Amino acid sequence: MKFAWIDLRSTHDDLRAGVVDAAVHARLEGVLDDRLEVLRTLPPTVTKVLLPAPGDPLPAEAADVADIVLTRVGTAAELDKLKLESESDPARTAAFVEVVDDATLKVACEAARALPNTLVKFRDPTKIPLEIVIAAADHSPGRLICEAGDLEEAGIVVDVLEKGSDGLLLAPKDANDVFGLTGLLRGSSPDLSLTTLTVRSIEHNGLGDRVCVDTCSHFGQDEGILVGSYAHGFVLCVSETHPLPYMPTRPFRVNAGALHSYVLGEDNRTNYLSELQAGSTVLGVTTEGKTRRIVVGRVKLESRPMLTIRAVSESGTEVSLTVQDDWHVRVLGPGAAVLNVTELKAGDQLLGYLADDKRHVGWPVGEFCIEK
Repeated sequence: MKFAWIDLRSTHDDLRAGVVDAAVHARLEGVLDDRLEVLRTLPPTVTKVLLPAPGDPLPAEAADVADIVLTRVGTAAELDKLKLESESDPARTAAFVEVVDDATLKVACEAARALPNTLVKFRDPTKIPLEIVIAAADHSPGRLICEAGDLEEAGIVVDVLEKGSDGLLLAPKDANDVFGLTGLLRGSSPDLSLTTLTVRSIEHNGLGDRVCVDTCSHFGQDEGILVGSYAHGFVLCVSETHPLPYMPTRPFRVNAGALHSYVLGEDNRTNYLSELQAGSTVLGVTTEGKTRRIVVGRVKLESRPMLTIRAVSESGTEVSLTVQDDWHVRVLGPGAAVLNVTELKAGDQLLGYLADDKRHVGWPVGEFCIEK
């Protein structure tokens, strides 16, 4: 589980109390400052992190107030000295390394391997040095914390090398940044409990507009996105990962359905397919219900013949999906069976997902609503 510290050094005095309250409410792990008088005001549930200002000596009472004391190190000799000091108080001892060149990068790598906590700040915007430190610290018992300039950078840091740093340090502008940081720490999206749907009918509709969702990810053969005409029920539409005659595979693409359809995204929110664009996100879902966040790279809207699949769950919930009327469009069934939509018939089984709530602008809401 990733964690975060908030940095109060640049927070305006008028906003500090609100930021700290938000951090406590969000259960963020720690608060960093260079002033012991600020750390003294924090509740005992928060880890107090002291980073003395450059050139300032360590206050004599630091050990009585701070749970973690960061020491600035920039050379191998300084790191060796800190490692010796950590033997007497390993839980409290930590390093702060600002990476500005190859030499300080090597110091950061060694600190991350040797110390319980290492905070790293990178001067340059490239994430290559962070990748190197993460790789160097892999399987080490210590924790690597990366300083992020803003929420956007924090979102990038958590995904570097598909694992990111163990922790984040962010100087929030206000309490909203704290809650935004909390959202980033949630990590992987939760699994979904898929259900078996039984086809009731297939109807050929004639010409309509369908949407292909081209993503920035390579789908697995048992993976797709959840699409449906109703907000309460979705069918698992498979990507073009499986071979087809006459055309190459496109493992980044899902021929998803008519533009009015809902597609399930993160945080149990839906979008219409017509709303998606480059940079949007959808939820990739496997036949086992495993999920992941997937970024949309492009959306293609084209007129094609359409067909409507009507299906029902074991509990009697009706689900509908309108897709392109062509053999190469496929959905997934139990056991990761790949099913061509033009060959579906009454009684065939599909995989889908049922949502309990109705929707208003994509958000679940407990209101009366009939869709048919």
